[in-house]
Amino acid sequence: MSQMIRSLRPILRLFMRQHGGALLLGALMSFVTVTAGIALLGLSGWFITATSFAGLSAGGAIAFDVFAPSAGIRLLAIGRTAARYGERLTTHEATLRVLASLRERLFRGWATPGAASLLLHRPAKLLFRLTADIDALDSLYLRVLVPAGVAVLSALGVGLAFGLIEPLFGLSAGLFLTAVGLGIPLLAGRKALAPARRRAHAIEALRSRVIDLVAGQTDLAMTGRLQAQRIAIGKADRRLADADDALNRIESAGAFGFGLASAILLTGTLLAVAALSEAGHITAPVAALGLLVALAAIEPFAALRRGALELGRTVLAAKRIGPRLAPEEASPPIAVPTDGSAFRVDRIKVQHRHAHHPALRDITLSLAAGERLALIGASGAGKSTLLALIAGEMAPDGGLLETQRATLLTQRTELFQDTLRDNLRLADPAATDGKLSDALAAAGLLADVNVLPKGLDTRLGEGGLGLSGGQSRRLALARLLLRDTPLWLLDEPTESLDGETARDVMDRLVQRSQGRSLVIATHIRREAAIADSIAILDRGRIIATARRGEPEFDIALDGLKPD
Repeated sequence: MSQMIRSLRPILRLFMRQHGGALLLGALMSFVTVTAGIALLGLSGWFITATSFAGLSAGGAIAFDVFAPSAGIRLLAIGRTAARYGERLTTHEATLRVLASLRERLFRGWATPGAASLLLHRPAKLLFRLTADIDALDSLYLRVLVPAGVAVLSALGVGLAFGLIEPLFGLSAGLFLTAVGLGIPLLAGRKALAPARRRAHAIEALRSRVIDLVAGQTDLAMTGRLQAQRIAIGKADRRLADADDALNRIESAGAFGFGLASAILLTGTLLAVAALSEAGHITAPVAALGLLVALAAIEPFAALRRGALELGRTVLAAKRIGPRLAPEEASPPIAVPTDGSAFRVDRIKVQHRHAHHPALRDITLSLAAGERLALIGASGAGKSTLLALIAGEMAPDGGLLETQRATLLTQRTELFQDTLRDNLRLADPAATDGKLSDALAAAGLLADVNVLPKGLDTRLGEGGLGLSGGQSRRLALARLLLRDTPLWLLDEPTESLDGETARDVMDRLVQRSQGRSLVIATHIRREAAIADSIAILDRGRIIATARRGEPEFDIALDGLKPD
């Protein structure tokens, strides 16, 4: 239980901080709805019974006041309807707003240095957390907290009402309602924790395996793994079905328990009001009121049944989401070099999670403003890691990092299923079509875009489908040009391009980078040839540096892959 509370605490704190007033108002309206319904049923039973007895004699019919109870019934009916409408409007709007805040905080949490890299191998996890896990948290307020609070208050109200009839009867009914009404959902929730977690894991596995089958069917067919993938999907589906069966059995048991509790309460109330009526302590209309109140008293607790079943899923979602919620306080910005240089790192160390050896160790390097630096070395030497570090996309495990605002052009060209215009505006959301066209022209892509029937409104497929490799790289270059930062970080900018296209891209980069600092991670001569200095990395260390004009500079260039 304590572990469950610890998992839910950050979510509950966010709920109350974001829209606590609206959530409390919604809970109050829900309580008014439930109590008005119980009171309406009890008062109606009293009114009908009292009217029947009053009609047995002419004097009783004349003396009986039908207006006050009928007005009370109308008031309760209208109040119940209005409270129900207000409760639905308030609670659902507040919940949706809180879930939207959760999504934003989760996005920001995964955007912190080093966080997103954890999902590179299993991106389906992030998708699952942004959809199923976030959606699971609406149960926490709507199906757990509000029903539990309303049910307990309703039990107190019913106990008080019965206490006015007979104190011992009221105390017994209130304790029975609270103990049984909360005990059954708690027991069901405890039993449902394991199957609810199995169900969440099974859904995640089923989603990711189906996506793998659809997206990678060509590779699976070529390697003869299609049947194996179908078998894996079938196993995940069976695990999901087994978890659903277990939850359905628990729900049926809970429904039986509430039915039994209702029958016991109704039977006990019938015996109590019969004895009190026979003893002359209460009238028949009051006895009818007590019976109908008892009939409706268990209903608020029955609303907890579904929430109890989803408690395991909700706790699992909170446990997985909570650690990745971005703090409300903005993380401290990376320090800017005080000496005016483009960047400066001193004795930097970086070690990836679960890695046996550091990706970077004891790195000391700086670049003067306006100069160009080439990082060279074998694959895995740490070039991309150093660029990501300077870009602020990961935090060092030790050492000093100071850098100007930077834009990173990665090895992969990240394009999305959207228009050309919106893909470009990722770099500058406020850019006009004229500014976009200037960037496309500078990247050498404007002529290709102009011949398209829809121009900038042309929609790309997933991953930039519809553009060639060279066009995709030029589009990424245009996006880089839209970012007005003093430092550009380029990770193998012309890799996989043909020689003519690569040389053209490099020429355009050189032209547009005047006045900016450049860092290029490369193993190709044409890319390193534009640098003012070279740093050679090996196994996470800088083993040598050389400046243009020094013999070591030319030796380093000669060791690179030719154009």
